[in-house]
Amino acid sequence: MRTHGWGGATPASDQEALDRILDAADEAIEARGANIRITDVARELGVSRQTVYNYFPNTIALVQSAANRSGMKFIERCADHLKGITEPVDALLEGVAFTLEWLPSDKNVQLLLAHDFGQASAGITSDMAIQFGHGILQNLDVDWAELGLDDEALDFMAEYMLRILQSFMIDPGRPPRKGKALREHLSRWIAPVVESQMANSRR
Repeated sequence: MRTHGWGGATPASDQEALDRILDAADEAIEARGANIRITDVARELGVSRQTVYNYFPNTIALVQSAANRSGMKFIERCADHLKGITEPVDALLEGVAFTLEWLPSDKNVQLLLAHDFGQASAGITSDMAIQFGHGILQNLDVDWAELGLDDEALDFMAEYMLRILQSFMIDPGRPPRKGKALREHLSRWIAPVVESQMANSRR
C-alpha cells in the first residue's frame, strides 16, 4: 500500500485507497464530466499525482474504472427495481424506461454508455457498454434459457436496448416523454423485437 499524503488520513489498505480514489473521481466526473484530470482527483484527496498514478496508469483507466463501478451499482439497483417481473417484454420495457429516467442523475453511467475509453468500438457498442447491457438482462427474473435465448441472443438484445438508450440520450423528445407516455412509446420498439427473437429461437 502507498502511504504518501492522503491529507493525514492514510488508507488502511490498497482497497480502501482504490475506493477513495474512485470516490474522488466520482466527484470530479460530476463537476467536469469526461474532462477530469488526475490533478483534480489528487487535489481532492490531498495526495500527489504520482500517488494516483500508482493505482491508475492514466486518466482513461481511472475514468473507465469509475464508470464501470457505477455501472455495476446501477445493474444491482435496476435488478432490485425489476425484481419479480418474469415476462421478457415487460422486464425489458421497464428496464429501458428505468434506465432512461435514472440517466440524468448518473454522469458515470452516461460516460459508460457514451465513450469508448480508447477501445476499437465506439461508445454505445463498446465492449464495456455491451457487457453493461448484458449484465442488466442476466439479472432479470426472466428465464432466458427456457425461452431459448442464449448469450449471443442476449448480446443482440443488449445492443438493441443500448441503441434505443442512445437515441433518447441524443434527443429525448419535445417534450421529453416520462412515466406512462414513455413506456407506451417504448413498447412499440421493444415488444416486436423481443417477440421476434423468441419466435426465431423456437425454430
